[in-house]
Amino acid sequence: MNRLVVVSNRVADLTRTAQSGGLAVGLADSLRQRGGVWMGWDGQTLKYEDQPEPRIRKIGTVTQATIPLTEQDYSEYYLGFANSVLWPLFHYRLDLVEYKTVFLDGYRRVNAKFADALMSILQPDDLIWIHDYHLIPLAAELRQRGCTQRIGFFLHIPFPPPEIVAAVPRHRWLVECLLEFDVIGFQTNTDRGNLQHYVEDHLGCRVEADGRIKIGEREVIAGCYPIGIDVDSFVEMAERPNDEVNIETQRREILGRKQIICVDRLDYTKGLPDRLRAFARLLELYPEMRKTVALMQIATPTREEVEAYMDIRTELEALSGAINGRFADFNWTPVRYIHGIVPRDALAALFRASQVGFVTPLRDGMNLVAKEYVAAQAAENPGVLVLSKFAGAAEELHEALIVNPYDVDDMARNLCRALTMPLEERQERQKALMKRICKHDAKDWLNAFMAALEKGETKRAA
Repeated sequence: MNRLVVVSNRVADLTRTAQSGGLAVGLADSLRQRGGVWMGWDGQTLKYEDQPEPRIRKIGTVTQATIPLTEQDYSEYYLGFANSVLWPLFHYRLDLVEYKTVFLDGYRRVNAKFADALMSILQPDDLIWIHDYHLIPLAAELRQRGCTQRIGFFLHIPFPPPEIVAAVPRHRWLVECLLEFDVIGFQTNTDRGNLQHYVEDHLGCRVEADGRIKIGEREVIAGCYPIGIDVDSFVEMAERPNDEVNIETQRREILGRKQIICVDRLDYTKGLPDRLRAFARLLELYPEMRKTVALMQIATPTREEVEAYMDIRTELEALSGAINGRFADFNWTPVRYIHGIVPRDALAALFRASQVGFVTPLRDGMNLVAKEYVAAQAAENPGVLVLSKFAGAAEELHEALIVNPYDVDDMARNLCRALTMPLEERQERQKALMKRICKHDAKDWLNAFMAALEKGETKRAA
């Protein structure tokens, strides 16, 4: 078996149980099973340029290779082009795109730095798998350095329609870099279709019936490979006793109260303010729900240096305070807002103890929280997943209650439906959802992508 070399912006700490984000969770679960090398930024920022050899350490079956960035790199590449241009652009938020030439310069410089570091550790028969929007130019940089190994790319976030992509300067260069990969993977068929439309409209490339893109004498595979979780591992975590969660669950059972749980990174794409407004609307439309249900929102800090993220935190804290001020009683707090990181095993227990999983991003590549909530449920008395139709997971998880995250009343009505759903219907939906997440789990995601990457010749011609 060829050695798998994974490259992403950050390398997750495989010794920790708390991971935030679909990339960290999906890759950690998949790499533990197959083994290989995982390379990325180590999270350190240096004042001055330094290009040491990658730092190597072994954790179980995975070898981690990490490099630092300079403060300038962090500002221009990470906060700049990656998260002030590509992140809002790919999430359909043109109003938040802040393009600067210096951001693009930093983006190209850091991708060149990654390429230099990666070339120093590659072996001739490696399969290279690069992840996410931070590293779109990396295959082109590697090819310039003589890399002939097969290189795949997986985009964890959405890929927008051509008219949105075309709004950013140098969009043609960006997509041409993407086409330097041998395999390009997307979360959904919609995302794959958007790339195909772009290359037809803007590059004049031919797209075959099976999705292959013809570029001169080359062919690029563009496929849909929905990311999954390690279902068995998450089920085991959910079933493991957790004293703190059990005590709180028993208290709610005595009081006859239910819990809605929401877990997200603190990000403007996640629909957090409208979610809280929907919960407040639930209490307005259905007064009988007051004192019988509470919403727990866990918001993991992220990119707090970016102004848009500071704004969403301020808005969320104000909303949760306003709802509690309006509806709370001396023995009932409607909204419990937690701004922090919760270990994954504790999250599993909280999911299992919650009657509704409320996952309502405005736009999301997949959203593994939805799958984790399903995996955590007890088959004999499961909760109900309420899911945004703009999450990639909605393309798979049809038995969830699918909602429009821009429609507060629609979300409120479906919350009420979830909280009052008969046991038999809950069990039927849970059985079907569990079957789906087991079919498309982390191992299936890894195997499906690897099968495409290994297809054809092992290497390109030099």
